[in-house]
Amino acid sequence: MKKEKIEIAIHCNEHIRGVKDTMSLLDGKWKTLIISHLFYIGKMRFMDLKRQVEGIASKTLSKELKDLEMNRLIIRTQNNTMPVSVEYELTEFGRSLHKIIDTMGEWGIQYREQIIIRS
Repeated sequence: MKKEKIEIAIHCNEHIRGVKDTMSLLDGKWKTLIISHLFYIGKMRFMDLKRQVEGIASKTLSKELKDLEMNRLIIRTQNNTMPVSVEYELTEFGRSLHKIIDTMGEWGIQYREQIIIRS
């Protein structure tokens, strides 16, 4: 017996596609944490960011930063210092994720409280 596909309203399809695009953009364990640190702390150098995002390897951080830069969520600025230093900060588009980051943080606090209360 063949199952029929459920018809979804056009605006619902657009939102579902938007959720899918957002999840794809923020895919993985680290991107949301990197964005969160840059959102709450501000502009950071590579090693400072590595210290803040506990457990991330340098190679992984470098890859994730390149992905975020390619997707126009962060800006990489190379300073003419000796030795050369590089700073990362959110773009205006990256800062537009503030509602998502804040909501995730608030939900996570409530979730943690639920786990502690019920334990």
